[in-house]
Amino acid sequence: MAKYEFTVGVRPQYLPDQSAPEEGMYVFAYTITITNTGEVTAQLIARTWNVNDASGHNEKVKGLGVVGQQPLLKPGQSFEYTSGTRLRTPTGTMHGNFFCVAEDGEKFDADIPMFVLDALSDAGGSRTLH
Repeated sequence: MAKYEFTVGVRPQYLPDQSAPEEGMYVFAYTITITNTGEVTAQLIARTWNVNDASGHNEKVKGLGVVGQQPLLKPGQSFEYTSGTRLRTPTGTMHGNFFCVAEDGEKFDADIPMFVLDALSDAGGSRTLH
């Protein structure tokens, strides 16, 4: 077990009732589960996302915390939240990282694995990726 480690799981979902494909707007929700799999209590401070659509458009999103919170997680604790994004194409990908600080002052990043946003094969369904 690593001393400083958060594990991130993702469940993306296409939201057809909020999308407008005829206007080039595809809306997705994603539920993130962050688990402290390390040995030290740590806090999620900031996030960086890379959002890519099928036409090659890339958007980098940075900010403090997640959904207005900076969760402090003891070893074994998890925090789950749902957020969303819009794409101009029916498919795309997202990945990124969380910047974290352990209670002993050590700084580390937790990678968010790349996941696929797909309105064509995920018409309202969801799947979990780790």
